Amino acid sequence: MDYLVKKLLLLSLLLGTFASAGFDSALKKQKFLSPDEAFQVTAVLKDDVIETKIVLADKIHAYENTLYYRIISPSLVELTVKKPKAHDFDGDMVYEKEVLVTIPTKEIEEQVKGDYTLEIEFQGCSDAGICYQPIKKTFDFKGVELGVFDKISNLVKEGNTAKIADILVNESSIFILFLFFIFGLLLALTPCIFPMIPILSSIIVSQQGGSEKPNVAQAFFTSLVYVVSMALTYTAVGVIAGLVGADIQTAMQNPWVLTVFAGMFVALAFSLFGYYEIGLPTSWQSKITKVSDDAQGKGIIGTAIMGLLSALIVGPCVAPPLGGAVLFISHTGDAFLGGAALFVMSIGMGMPLLLVGIGAGKFMPKPGGWMTVVSQTFGVMMLGLGIFMLSRILPDSLTLILWALLFIGSALYMGVFNSSDKTKGAQKLFQLLAMVFLLYGASLFIGGVTGASSIIRPFEKFTQFNGGIANTVLMSSTSEKGHRGYSVERLLKEVGESEKPVVVDFGKKSCTACTELEEITFPDPRVQEHLQQFTFIKIDLTDNTDADKALLKKFELFGTPNIIFFDKENNYLPEKSLTGFIPPEDFAKHLEGILK
Repeated sequence: MDYLVKKLLLLSLLLGTFASAGFDSALKKQKFLSPDEAFQVTAVLKDDVIETKIVLADKIHAYENTLYYRIISPSLVELTVKKPKAHDFDGDMVYEKEVLVTIPTKEIEEQVKGDYTLEIEFQGCSDAGICYQPIKKTFDFKGVELGVFDKISNLVKEGNTAKIADILVNESSIFILFLFFIFGLLLALTPCIFPMIPILSSIIVSQQGGSEKPNVAQAFFTSLVYVVSMALTYTAVGVIAGLVGADIQTAMQNPWVLTVFAGMFVALAFSLFGYYEIGLPTSWQSKITKVSDDAQGKGIIGTAIMGLLSALIVGPCVAPPLGGAVLFISHTGDAFLGGAALFVMSIGMGMPLLLVGIGAGKFMPKPGGWMTVVSQTFGVMMLGLGIFMLSRILPDSLTLILWALLFIGSALYMGVFNSSDKTKGAQKLFQLLAMVFLLYGASLFIGGVTGASSIIRPFEKFTQFNGGIANTVLMSSTSEKGHRGYSVERLLKEVGESEKPVVVDFGKKSCTACTELEEITFPDPRVQEHLQQFTFIKIDLTDNTDADKALLKKFELFGTPNIIFFDKENNYLPEKSLTGFIPPEDFAKHLEGILK
């Protein structure tokens, strides 16, 4: 019996060995090639054509209708190429062995200026039954060298800070400084600089004391002191941020600082209304007079301080050039070139303010009763700036009520209900403007009471936007709860759970450009259509916590707004990141490029 059992065990062992050897052999036969083994892609420049070749391994085929050739940088251009003839495979037109395509460089250079990146995209399968994910291969080529103005034209449209930083590394110092001055002039046309105009104007008016017509030289010098002080502050903030990673502007956006600064604006407003005068003590004025000529030195210190505080608190805007310079400094440690670029950019931003100084001295009429009206007008502007400061820390509905009271009060002061028969001509127009202020103020009051959050859409609680994604984005931009308290881990977890490409919007309440994105760009129908194919994540960095700082450091970002992207495989796309306000049309094209 034992002998029989041993024979059976031996037989089982032999059968098991043969079976396992057979299965192992079968498994080896079923081993599939990796994508790089199955498809070898090359693109080589020869004379005036680019020769591209896709070599397919044995029993591998690629589908003709998935083969695309396009330029993806500096702009997206779909190329029309002559493809080789494909053959039928189970009802599909496919390629086997190799695919040869030549692209004349002339066709590319007619549509793209400068260096460019070619992308080849296709999808293929193995005859054994496995299909590979879509494959994209990119190749960089040198194009026709751009002239100075062509370079500037391309770069001023650039929204990626990393590419701006590359400019600082690769271009000459003179070109960099000129480019950043152009950047500054363009930034001067954004809302970042607008709040500084009434501040500087009120300083010039208050320094004249209403006793004489402003002197052109003195008004210009006051503006110059303000602009240089502002420029030095922006430069210092950028250099410090680049070297040690400290964002001073964000640190200054805390409730205590904003409340004190708003109080300063209110105090200045009542001074302009004529309730009292604000001035340094006589003993201080005497000491200042000894240091500088009274004609131009009067108020210099106060003007410089206002320029510094305005740069830190009033206009904490972030744009691609600022972020690029900070990134350059942090990577290279070259604070001199980075700081010089920021200073020149800030001077460019301040050009409208210098024009304000020249205009105040040259075009203002002689002193008279009009000075009282001008002072009171600037007083209203100061109250508006105070509300603007407080809007960063107050609930949106309360902010709307404050704006409502300002507009209604202004309308009453302008005599909206005066019905005198003597009112005619320009006074009638003035009264019409007062009526507009009254109606708009009433609208804002209704909006504030009903819980609205936008001064542009005070009746948003009574209206319905068309398009699901518009509602989603607008709700995400106005609802603070759930958008704060993000960490790197939480963000990456949500990105990993998404089956679609991901858009991450970094913003904060004190950011003017962030509001522009939420009010103008995201609700645009073209943007909505593309965003339906993305997962949209909004992160509010208002609290400036350690986790917020870690997020910015992780993705090498400076301030807000910043928008970053992940593809469907959850890969971060740093070359696609955007900084600052992006117009709807440009943002829609950017999203389209990521989807392709």
